[in-house]
Amino acid sequence: MNGIFPIEIRKFVEARLGEQAWPEIVRSAEVRPRLYVPVADYPDQEIAALLSAVSARTGDPIPVILEAMGEFIVPDLISMVPTFIRPGWKTLDMIANTEEAIHEVLRHAGTNTNPPKLMCRWAGSHEVVVTYTSPRKMCTLAKGIIRGIAKYYGEQVAITEPTCMLRGDAACQLHVTVI
Repeated sequence: MNGIFPIEIRKFVEARLGEQAWPEIVRSAEVRPRLYVPVADYPDQEIAALLSAVSARTGDPIPVILEAMGEFIVPDLISMVPTFIRPGWKTLDMIANTEEAIHEVLRHAGTNTNPPKLMCRWAGSHEVVVTYTSPRKMCTLAKGIIRGIAKYYGEQVAITEPTCMLRGDAACQLHVTVI
């Protein structure tokens, strides 16, 4: 997984639990302490161990942590890709264009980064349907990012999920409606 993700886990932990919590999370996860850098890739197992340690520390299930973290990281994510975001975009525009504007760029950036595959289609002027597939099954992170994007743009969204990989479906389908 790209180094941005463990960097954001650390920021999330420190914001929620205090700076002293990060070394404790690393110890609990039984991963070697290191400085994560955004241009490197790290094993998925290491990320999973860190998330498990956060879950054990907070008592929240990993999907709850991922959703909260998704919302938390949006300002950082947007600041990393300002040239890919068109003026005038709002929540649904950003979501509908994430695959082509950001994920495809990441896939071709020369790292082993494997962001989820998103297929988006407009289902009216106030709704986008996102089909999410990833072997990591982090659809709750995607839901948090969607909520964070809406917050960034000063909008509110309703998200329904008729299919979910966590429930055994082949893909997650997220219906995102601006309310």
